[in-house]
Amino acid sequence: MGGLRYAVVGGLLAILAGCGNGEVLEAFGGPTMGSTYSIKYVRTPGAPVAGVVQPQVESILAEVDRQMSTYRSDSDIERFNGLPADRCQPMPESILHLVRTGEQLSQASGGAFDLTVEPLLNLWGFGPQARQIKIPDPMALAQARQQVGHQHLRVDAGQLCKDAAVQVDFNSIAAGYTVDRIAERLGQLGIERYLVEVTGELKAAGRKSDGTPWRVALEEPRDDQQVAQRIIAVDGFGVSTSGDYRNYFQQDGHRYSHTLDARTGAPITHHLASVTVLEPSALMADGLSTLLLVLGPEEGWDYAEKQRIAAFFVMREGDAFVTRSNKAFEQLTAVKP
Repeated sequence: MGGLRYAVVGGLLAILAGCGNGEVLEAFGGPTMGSTYSIKYVRTPGAPVAGVVQPQVESILAEVDRQMSTYRSDSDIERFNGLPADRCQPMPESILHLVRTGEQLSQASGGAFDLTVEPLLNLWGFGPQARQIKIPDPMALAQARQQVGHQHLRVDAGQLCKDAAVQVDFNSIAAGYTVDRIAERLGQLGIERYLVEVTGELKAAGRKSDGTPWRVALEEPRDDQQVAQRIIAVDGFGVSTSGDYRNYFQQDGHRYSHTLDARTGAPITHHLASVTVLEPSALMADGLSTLLLVLGPEEGWDYAEKQRIAAFFVMREGDAFVTRSNKAFEQLTAVKP
């Protein structure tokens, strides 16, 4: 299971209109996590201007990077990853929260979703310490799989502990968590109508001044260009798309995605190209979109239906795409008067 790798997995393009009625649409953004972020909000009388909000947003982004990035050796999680087996390290509550969330998703998926796949990502050429993109040697793969498994982690009195030399990778849920943190901060600042996007994960709430909802374009999972496949209205939900495109390699006629199934130690091989999930929590939308992508078009669909997860599936069929959305997704994205 490969997550965002601090980059956009599912392209989510915001379609926005200006504000009227004397209200102001504020907008700002910039680089983060190897990609970008953008914030748009309706500023009503008494709410802060963008120049006040942006430093607070970027403080959250810097904190997440400092704690969770696998691309800097001094981050909290990379220091933990460097520890041998049977060691513990004090951790901020944010990291412990994500570990607990990862455990929940791992158990729910029968081990398909797993936060400890970094050795496998590196071996297949997709991780932060990857040397080359290739099909790994079977013996090396078997050895790496011995260092993977959420069961090797435990939280103990503010510490994160490991009983094997596992390495944690939050890229499948860190961006969604960050979106939730920023949305919470906007609420504390009196901002109730906003669209927050971090490396493609987003959350929208309220309506624009003209009474219309925030609209988001879901990107068709193409390798060659960005094409909006469907435009949806979003109010009060996080939106996450996980896909097998843009980060993959081909060898001997086979396509190898950066999304790994922890149960097999190998990239997914089914024809599900992308999954979009809507959840009140952007963190859970982020994790569930990856979980469903790993499970595939049949097992993932059945799981989404059973758990009442609002989901939009895109399957490859030759050179074309076939889409499928469930009732929960259609209900949440319908434009309401």
